[in-house]
Order: sequence, then structure tokens, then C-alpha cells
Amino acid sequence: MENKDKERLQKLFDEFLDQDLFQISLGNPLDRETIQKAKVRPFLSGGELRFQLEEWIGKQVFHKNMDREECGAWLTKLLGQSFRQCEIQSEKGWAQVLVGRRGTVTIKKKGNPAGEPARIKPAGSQGGRQLLHNRKKTYVLEEGIPVPFLVDLGVMTREGKIVHARYDKFRQINRFLEFIEDVLPQLSKDRENTILDFGCGKSYLTFAMYYYLRVLKGYPIRVIGLDLKEDVIGRCNELSRKYGYDTLSFFCGDIASYEGVSQVDMVVTLHACDTATDYALFKAVSWGAKVILSVPCCQHQWNSQTKNDLMKPILKYGLLKERMSALLTDGIRAEILEHAGYRTQILEFIDMEHTPKNLLIRAVKQGKPKDNEKEIRQILDFWHVEPELAKLLLGPETNETSEN
Repeated sequence: MENKDKERLQKLFDEFLDQDLFQISLGNPLDRETIQKAKVRPFLSGGELRFQLEEWIGKQVFHKNMDREECGAWLTKLLGQSFRQCEIQSEKGWAQVLVGRRGTVTIKKKGNPAGEPARIKPAGSQGGRQLLHNRKKTYVLEEGIPVPFLVDLGVMTREGKIVHARYDKFRQINRFLEFIEDVLPQLSKDRENTILDFGCGKSYLTFAMYYYLRVLKGYPIRVIGLDLKEDVIGRCNELSRKYGYDTLSFFCGDIASYEGVSQVDMVVTLHACDTATDYALFKAVSWGAKVILSVPCCQHQWNSQTKNDLMKPILKYGLLKERMSALLTDGIRAEILEHAGYRTQILEFIDMEHTPKNLLIRAVKQGKPKDNEKEIRQILDFWHVEPELAKLLLGPETNETSEN
């Protein structure tokens, strides 16, 4: 990149790096093996304006705080060196930077006319006037703005105030939508996306996902909610009809035997007990789902099977055995999904209503399977377990895979 282009970028960042900023996002990485994504958000520290930088490297997210000058220099360095695209969202307007293969820089800007609202603010943004009240977190679904399904589900009052006893549910919904926001590039705006939610229960998150994607973001979607409780399904369909959500429907059934679709873009499975999670993941892979979001629950299978003489002194403590089984089960699930051609992350999620588990597996299809079957088999042999997902996606062990 030429010096004159670096100066143009620095000038652009100087213009937007202030208290009116919502978010700066860097995308289209040159090498996904190093840094995949980066974001910048403003915040106040002791009355001083600072900027928090987030870098997604591998399966980890790193944070650092900088002042205005440092942040501008950091962004200028990353553009062209690590990323080809940048989007800026601010109270004062919007800007996009595109870096060509030969280092050419294209900058597009659009201001917000007086009185015109800025773009929908990203999850967790602290920009604009909200920065002055930094202690109050800004959510995807903001407090004070009534959302019909949240009112009917008892999370909000008709005035948009969060019911105190349901505030944890409100936070959980918004945290879930942040996970959705990160995978938006995997969904199409040119055709209908099919999303299947198994174990939807009262469907707080199902309605939130539909509202966010269809109403706020304008994606063409069809959402199918599955659950085993007939009374719950009936109530959810009533609410869906009430809001005019014609592409949101609920059915009574199990994902393992569901044949209502031949192809799915995204599968969501929350608090599916024990091996039900494995069958849901298997179906998602079979459908070729681009995105999988799963909060597993009750890893009884591993807990009941595991035997290991070396670890016997630890496994005799039931609580430790249970927690270790849960972590190992989800770790192996993530590795098996990578073997099936997905890029996986294990992320922290706000505790579910029906389970204390707070891990979410997020898998995005990338097409290139990971050559890790040998390592997976070695781990399973070490613990003397055969989890359901391994049987479904890896098949029986062969002599070749059992060799060390």
C-alpha cells in the first residue's frame, strides 16, 4: 500500500474515532490461519475516551485497549496487511474501505442527514450518545423499545421495560443474537435460508432469532421449531400467527426422525439432553448446514462409559468425573465437526433456564475436513468411551485408524 493511501486511511480513522462511533469491523482476511476478524468499539475509562480492540485468532479472542492515536495506527497497519475490507458505523454516518489485490484503496462514505437514525447498532456497541452512559450495556434488542414477542412471553412490559425477574432471560437472548450476528456472512440475502431449531421449548430464542434476522436485518428466512411438548408447540404457533410471522412454524417431533426438509442452512439445538445433541449434530452435518449452534446438556453417555486406571484417583470423585465428562464430550464433538469440514469454536454462553451448562459450540462449514480422526480415536481409546457422534460420523474403527 502506498504512503498516500495510508495517509487517506489515517485521515478517515481520525474522523470517526470519537465518542460518536458505534463500531469498526475488519473483514475479508488475507489468511484465516492467523487473524480472522477484528472489531473496535469506544468506551469511557475514568472519563477518558478509549477504544477496545478485539482480534479473533484461531479459536481465541484477544482484547487490548488503546487511545485514539494508537487505534488509528493499528487499523491502518492491519488494512492491507491482514484484511481487505473495513466497515465503520457511527452516529454521524457510515464508511467502507476496500483494499484491492494490488494495494489500491477505495473509500466510500455516507453521512446521516439531520434527524435520520443511524444504522442499527451492533450488539454490545458503546458508541454515540450511549457512550455517555457507559455503565449501561447496549443490547441488540434494546430496553425501552417494546418487542411484541418479549411482551407476550413475559420478558418486557408493554412500555418496553424489562421485567426484573426476567432480566437474565433478556441478557441471554441478546447474547444469543450476538452469536447470530457473527455468522451473518454465511447466510444469503438472495434466496430463502432454512433454519431448524430443535428443542425450542417456549421459543424465546427462536422468536428472537426470527425477529432479528427477518424484521431487523431483512434476511429471507424460514424457521422451523421442533419440540416434543405438544402444548408448547400449540402456544408458539398461536404467537407466530398473531405477529404475522408467516415463515415461522413449530412442529412436535424429534430432530433425529424429522424429514420435513432436505437441506438446511442453519441448525440450532439448545439443551438437547445427552445423545439427543449428537443426533442433532449428525442431522445438521447430513443436511450440509452452513452454521451449527449447539448448547449441549447432560453428557451421561461419556460419564457412564469412561474407565481409566491412570485417572482412577480423580474419577472416584463423582462431581469431578461429571464435569470432566461434560468438557471432554463437548471437546470431542467439536473435533468431530472439524473432521466433517467445519470450523468450530467453543464459546461461553449465559446459563440456560433448564441446565447450568454454559458452553456453546459454534460450527461454520468451510469445506475442508480436518485430518484428525487418528487423534480422536486415541483420545476415545484412552478414556474407553464410544460417544454417539463418533459412531454416527466416524463409523466403526478400522485397523488403519487404530494404529498408533
